Amino acid sequence: MKIKEIVSALERFAPLPLQDGFDNAGLQIGLTEAEATGALLCLDVTEPVIDEAIAHGCNLIISHHPLIFKGYKSITGKDYVERCILKAIRNDIVIYSAHTNLDNAAGGVNFKIAEKIGLKNVQILEPKENSLLKLVTFVPSAQADTVRKALFNAGCGTIGNYDSCSYNTKGEGTFRAGEGTNPFCGSIGELHHEEEVRIETIVPAFRKAEATRAVLAAHPYEEPAFDLYPLQNTWAQVGSGVVGELDSCESELEFLKRIKKTFEVGCLKHNKLSGREIKKVALCGGAGSFLLPQAIRSGADVFITGEIKYHDYFGHEEEILMAEIGHYESEQYTKEIFYSIIREVCPNLVLQQSKVNTNPIKYL
Repeated sequence: MKIKEIVSALERFAPLPLQDGFDNAGLQIGLTEAEATGALLCLDVTEPVIDEAIAHGCNLIISHHPLIFKGYKSITGKDYVERCILKAIRNDIVIYSAHTNLDNAAGGVNFKIAEKIGLKNVQILEPKENSLLKLVTFVPSAQADTVRKALFNAGCGTIGNYDSCSYNTKGEGTFRAGEGTNPFCGSIGELHHEEEVRIETIVPAFRKAEATRAVLAAHPYEEPAFDLYPLQNTWAQVGSGVVGELDSCESELEFLKRIKKTFEVGCLKHNKLSGREIKKVALCGGAGSFLLPQAIRSGADVFITGEIKYHDYFGHEEEILMAEIGHYESEQYTKEIFYSIIREVCPNLVLQQSKVNTNPIKYL
């Protein structure tokens, strides 16, 4: 399998347009036309990680955190990033990163954390806004099924766990074909009446171009009519953090001890215990303290994330239990997501989950 096919599978699961504005997810280094000899899955790219890939004969490294965040005017090996770039190029290793796009995707990083904790009824904590469009087109009745199918194949019509969603209204369209046209039905110069179906469906804004191409390719008319409307709806299936519920209540101390063990936390930080029972859990992998207000509004008993600022701990003892488990610790199981995605499309490819602990923070 070519590396580009593996990249395509990753981007179907976590499309790059889902990444946050500061991010640099995607292809970092290398050419994707090469055949994949194996893939090393990791959280961070460091020199020991590249050495590990070389030792296993892997010409592809897939990381959660991008190696390259800023622009470089020269590559001279003056820091570990530049040395990694040089080493990867010398050894024909491709580096690809899925970062906040994987954080924000359904089934992504935060869903994996929720799975490890044992949460049920998991939902996005802060859904993305201004990310959806309504596409409307008008199609002759006999060709409506063909156009609908093309739209669904282009990524339209998914609402939650439902796909192929559309609303259809029968009506009558009129048009008069001018000179030089090639009308699908009707005659040049004569007013034509056609039984049509108004098809309405939802589409993620980043799939606008694909949806437009699908309409133009599948629609029988020479000049298809279609409209795109921005929607104010939040996209409930995509966004930051998640919230879910435990099967049964746990005491604060029992819950924190279980989290510490599950994520192998060297030092779990938390605010003052208040004796509440833990049932509803909000969480965000990595630096997720910006979601604390949303976690409180959700009615969660506890908010778990990788990093919390000192001053954020003040004043919330009566509202919510806060647990800081470390950035690396919170996202370490991301490698399992990569493994599942790639194994499904390429069952015979050599896959290695990195054994290198790249956590730069050590605990005494």
